[in-house]
Amino acid sequence: MEEVARQLIEMEEQAARAFNRGDLDTILTFFHPQEFSGFSSTKYDRIHGLRELRKTFEFYLGEAEGVHYAISKPEVQLYGGAAVVTFYWEVRLRGKKLRETLHGRATHVYIEQEGRWRVVHEHFSKAVRGKGVE
Repeated sequence: MEEVARQLIEMEEQAARAFNRGDLDTILTFFHPQEFSGFSSTKYDRIHGLRELRKTFEFYLGEAEGVHYAISKPEVQLYGGAAVVTFYWEVRLRGKKLRETLHGRATHVYIEQEGRWRVVHEHFSKAVRGKGVE
């Protein structure tokens, strides 16, 4: 169990580093190619598939000249061939006119297929101003 938890946390950290490089192709390899759905912090609607997920990532990367995404306090719960990873996140947006730091929390639901873990569902939500910042 501990080995799988470490692997999933490392995957989350790899995805954060890829996001900070703007490497969306690498990030998307962590998500299930056919079964992905989720809720993004950038819009109200549910998203389905990697194309819509890519649009969410592009939104954040397009908001500023510099974007830095980081996770903290990840926790992993395992359920056989499924896992839930929860964590807090921070996104810093920097540009000539924009200097904003967003905080929130997230859940990734993973499944294991053929020895590979992939995210099948995610839910990101922004923290209410002044609350939920870890």
